Amino acid sequence: MKKLFPVFVILLVVTSCSSVKTYNEQITSLHTVEDLQNDVDKLYKQLKKHHPKLYQYTPKKVLDFKFDSLKTSIKKPMTSREFYKVLAPVVTNVRQGHVSVGSANKRFTRKERKILKKKKFEFYDLDFEYLENKLWVKSTRGKDSVLAGCEVVKIENDLTANLVDKFKTQFASDGYNTSLHNRFVGKNFKSFYYRNKGFVDSLKVTFKNEDSIFVKTFKRLKKEEKKDKPTSDSTKVVKPKKLTKEERKAKKLKAKKRRKYNNKHGYMPSIKQYTRSLKFIGKDSTVAYMKIRGFGNGSFKEFYKESFTKLDSAKSKYFILDLRDNGGGRISEIDNLYSYLTDKSYQFITESEVNSRMPFFKYLMSNTSPVGLKIVSGILSPFIATHNLLKTKKKDGKLYYKFNKHSKIKAPNPSHFKGAIYVLINGNSFSASSILSTHLKANKRATFVGEETGGAYNGTVAGIYKVYQLPSSKLKIRMGLMQIEAPQKQSPDGYGIKPDIKLTPTIEDRKLNVDTELEWILNDIEKKD
Repeated sequence: MKKLFPVFVILLVVTSCSSVKTYNEQITSLHTVEDLQNDVDKLYKQLKKHHPKLYQYTPKKVLDFKFDSLKTSIKKPMTSREFYKVLAPVVTNVRQGHVSVGSANKRFTRKERKILKKKKFEFYDLDFEYLENKLWVKSTRGKDSVLAGCEVVKIENDLTANLVDKFKTQFASDGYNTSLHNRFVGKNFKSFYYRNKGFVDSLKVTFKNEDSIFVKTFKRLKKEEKKDKPTSDSTKVVKPKKLTKEERKAKKLKAKKRRKYNNKHGYMPSIKQYTRSLKFIGKDSTVAYMKIRGFGNGSFKEFYKESFTKLDSAKSKYFILDLRDNGGGRISEIDNLYSYLTDKSYQFITESEVNSRMPFFKYLMSNTSPVGLKIVSGILSPFIATHNLLKTKKKDGKLYYKFNKHSKIKAPNPSHFKGAIYVLINGNSFSASSILSTHLKANKRATFVGEETGGAYNGTVAGIYKVYQLPSSKLKIRMGLMQIEAPQKQSPDGYGIKPDIKLTPTIEDRKLNVDTELEWILNDIEKKD
């Protein structure tokens, strides 16, 4: 057995390298017209089979026409990336933000990935924002802070305006609102550029700052290694100080405390920020300000419990919840947070419409699911099937899945906040953050400031996802399998939560480091006091 193990490892590595090579050849080669048209049919068939609200915003007749027109327009062979550029805009006609097509990008062997990990692409240190119909550098994570506030005019030979217009056609909001597009294209500009252009080692970018125009080339460079502190005698070997038992214990406790804090606040090492934070601001530092960047990481229950205990102790009369650029996340987290913001009994979500009595199998057994996951799912299939059958039921000719925990009537948390609430929203407030906002808006529990949310008031198709890979182009389509919605509804359908006070920041605000929306709230609070 010991002798066979090295042979097995060698075979695994060879097979892996071979599959990477085969995949890369497939996505860069020209696919026949027939194969591409077949991929279009496969994609649309998957949507019709699994998406429970496919025709919510676009009638079947119109969507059929869009996909048929795409097939007719394919008259010559294309690579996978070229196909992505014509397919993605058609899929956006579904008008469901959780339905998306991913581009087929080059894969790397284990050896190549190891080399790449030691390098850093300077371009990825830039964070962008799209304001006043222009792309700006919002902030920088590297040393080049002078670029913050500069307009991006051109990348290589492409005008930024043309790139943005193209990228905006490749994703959708929920319904008909357009507030998400400017926000999303700015926040995710780097990802869209990679999807459309592929892997590059350098980029020549033209910037504009006031009246001056300059060009900077960003490269993929070797990461800086941490340097040891210099000693007076470079030949002298400095032995690390030996810690006492008490010092080792104290160090271990400190590290454990830091890990717990990071988990509670949802630390994101890539951007060195916390997902959840609470501080007291305003004239007398009595206004509670909570920033939530997403509902997807870390242990949230302790954070909210601790935070609202602090609000109670501080006798805060005002609470500001910042959901700007919050793309969503877990239902369990927004349900928990809402229990601290309401003073009435509530049902958080209704039963979710689905297209199958076995929605979890559709997610687990997709053609993109790892083999290991499929094997485990097969072993556990009797339990999964029983669970799904007990949770789904048919009503009025439709299937519904019941989230018992979130669809039952619940009382507010005993420590719920009793003062006035303000909520900051923008076009990037999507999915779970929109569902939370629907409750607060419908129950007139908060004053909303900012822009219309990118997520719809009447819910979204999410919950669990199926990711399906097309046979020829290898493009992947992701779709939600469950309609997640609050009990409250608005008419007309297809729009987000609209602000009570509509405010959009300007580039001048950004340059002066002025938070227009937050300043308005603080001024309003000062008038009331």
